[in-house]
Amino acid sequence: MTDRNDDLFSAARTVIPGGVNSPVRAYGSVGGTPRFLASAKGATVTDAAGNEYVDLVASWGPALLGHAHPEVVAAVQEAATRGLSFGAPTEGEVELAQLIADRVRFGEIRPVERVRLVSTGTEATMTAIRLARGATGRDLLVKFAGHYHGHSDGLLAAAGSGVATLALPGSAGVPAPIAAQTLVIDYNDPDALAAVFAEHGDRIAAVIVEAAAANMGVVPPLPGFNRLLAETAHAHGALLILDEVLTGFRVHSAGFWGLQAAAGEEYLPDIITFGKVVGGGMPLAALGGRAEVMDLLAPLGPVYQAGTLSGNPLSVAAGLATLRLATPEVYTAVDAAAARVSSALEAALADAGVAHAVAHAGNLFSASFRASAPRTYAEAQAQESFRYAPFFHAMREQGVALPPSVFEAWFLTAAHGKEELQRIEAALPIAARAAAAAARGV
Repeated sequence: MTDRNDDLFSAARTVIPGGVNSPVRAYGSVGGTPRFLASAKGATVTDAAGNEYVDLVASWGPALLGHAHPEVVAAVQEAATRGLSFGAPTEGEVELAQLIADRVRFGEIRPVERVRLVSTGTEATMTAIRLARGATGRDLLVKFAGHYHGHSDGLLAAAGSGVATLALPGSAGVPAPIAAQTLVIDYNDPDALAAVFAEHGDRIAAVIVEAAAANMGVVPPLPGFNRLLAETAHAHGALLILDEVLTGFRVHSAGFWGLQAAAGEEYLPDIITFGKVVGGGMPLAALGGRAEVMDLLAPLGPVYQAGTLSGNPLSVAAGLATLRLATPEVYTAVDAAAARVSSALEAALADAGVAHAVAHAGNLFSASFRASAPRTYAEAQAQESFRYAPFFHAMREQGVALPPSVFEAWFLTAAHGKEELQRIEAALPIAARAAAAAARGV
């Protein structure tokens, strides 16, 4: 007798490429059948076969408050009674833009003076890059190996053969001339940054960076590195694009930029991109920045961007409700839950004798199966990643859902209470022993 998830995956593969609509969902790096989710509430998700799991994915971040928060759901339902889409301005999008701008501040420092709402993180970063090129009149972009900024052509670039070498296509379908406009360098490497600007500085439009890397596992910036990026870019007439699609409003009320500013690392990005939490689980993203840069967007300026569903009223309602409910108490609860789970994770792996390092970026964290925390993409790849699949499946068998890749962050929510945390803690030693017993290539 097959599981309902198996049946759905078989059916999906006949009509959807690979059976999924986003690659990591296919369980390619952990094996097995993806869980087709039927519902979610609070800190748990339920699959199509009726199995309930304590969730540590949180829809890849948006469920800061927990799944299906009653007030967020009510806001979306109320908005739906007034229409699903207008293709016209609404009062709600003005309120959301104001709320974003008001939250991203530290003292008198306000990097977001204007906000443009879009539908996806990919669209936000793509627009930010076009805007930076329009503002500087330059073509080249600097990005970091292992950082993910969506799937637009110029961002799917693989590192070239040298520190300051133009990139090669990182995906089929990306023209080589487009990839060559991106320079890919090592993360957390000041020397690589200096070298790329020494060779190409007068042609670089922008540096784009995840505020804290979280798509090669969590790899935080070294102290002062983000500030160095801003200083270096500005010294050469380039812009800094801070990608907070994942970290924005999740790790702090003002995002990772706000977390760093509060810790004494002040710097001024020119454009910040937001996604995930800003839409409360609905399709919504945004970019914001200094007025003189943002006002180059049409209709005021020559940089074109448009979208029929930009500022969709249902997404705006979800985003407004989520941000308004994301109080200091919510961040305190999420931080505490994340600290408890990450400590239990470290203890379980240590007790099982598994080489590991748990890295943090605020309340985001992940484990790498190596003795020291990685600082670059190459170091993140140099781990015993074969241990993650048995770890993942052991957790799932104990009723805990993890991200289906070792290169993803773990997400806690404000809905993870005593019972859910205890279930996670009980599962971790079992999963750690499974990881310890894993053999390479098996």
